[in-house]
Amino acid sequence: MTHGYRAVSWMPFKKRYDFWVVGGILTYIVSFVIATIATQPDGESLTELQILIRATGTLAFLMLSFVLVIGPLARITPRFRPLLFNRRHLGVATFVIALVHAALVILWYHGFGTLNPFVSLFASNPNYDALAGFPFESLGVLALTIMFLMAATSHDFWNANLGPGLWKALHMGVYLAFALVVAHIALGALQFEKHVAYTVLLIVAVLAVVGLQFAGVLASRRPVDAAADGWLSVGEGAEIDDGTAVIVRPAEGEAIAVFRHGEEIYAVSNVCRHQAGPLGEGRIVDGCITCPWHGFQYRMADGTSPPPYTEKIATYATRIVEGRVEVSAMPNAPGTPQAPSRLRSAP
Repeated sequence: MTHGYRAVSWMPFKKRYDFWVVGGILTYIVSFVIATIATQPDGESLTELQILIRATGTLAFLMLSFVLVIGPLARITPRFRPLLFNRRHLGVATFVIALVHAALVILWYHGFGTLNPFVSLFASNPNYDALAGFPFESLGVLALTIMFLMAATSHDFWNANLGPGLWKALHMGVYLAFALVVAHIALGALQFEKHVAYTVLLIVAVLAVVGLQFAGVLASRRPVDAAADGWLSVGEGAEIDDGTAVIVRPAEGEAIAVFRHGEEIYAVSNVCRHQAGPLGEGRIVDGCITCPWHGFQYRMADGTSPPPYTEKIATYATRIVEGRVEVSAMPNAPGTPQAPSRLRSAP
């Protein structure tokens, strides 16, 4: 969370994350090029530029698919929450790879004629009235445009100036971009590519994205009924990973994020006041609960953002019963201090 839109500071974790992203991108492209050259059948000779077009195209599709499954995976298991915390980095990297793919395509297929390459891209095939021979390039351009708008507005400056509603609606366009990319591949590369691996890749990716989205929705909507005394069962305290949370969803009211910080248990509203982000899918950074969407922070003890911010969320009472964590279904007023429960006595 930044004040006055200061430049984002790269924490050691973010630096390691970006290092692995860049390393993974380079490894994939190099491996794809080597494998393609080594396995080309007799009579087929792809140029280096054509191989790079395929490498960047498949990589952009895989990265976009992975961006879409990070959210549901983080709801299903906390192991993926660190990726959710840095999802915007991966989204911007995906756009860059897609842009490189588009640039290589325009250069190879439209860069040597008499028409302007961009005019040639749209004018070379006007067959929009049938699926056979459909100008699939236009679908890719639309998807790339959506991804550009998302990457260009990923900074909190745009969130604040566009407003949370418009900003979120714009970034929900990633699902439309994915559908356009799927159609772009199905009507384009798969019509000419004989290798079955590309068809399998497309089908598996689509099933994974759709299936995990449904699984994530189901995981986020399982309500927990309160006991007669108004307390909700969270689970064994020892099974909550330090620095993370378990999300409890009462039959009525907001979801509750129950965090473990060392041997202490805190509970707050799961809804970030910035843009309704899922706080329970975030983690504890510098002693504050940090939203995975945009880094907004709240103190665990009272649910108040550290100065100069003034946002407040509800806190909840917790208790430990024979090693099991329970949380009250009744919220405190936003910003109310609430003492934590302890998993075991202090030494």
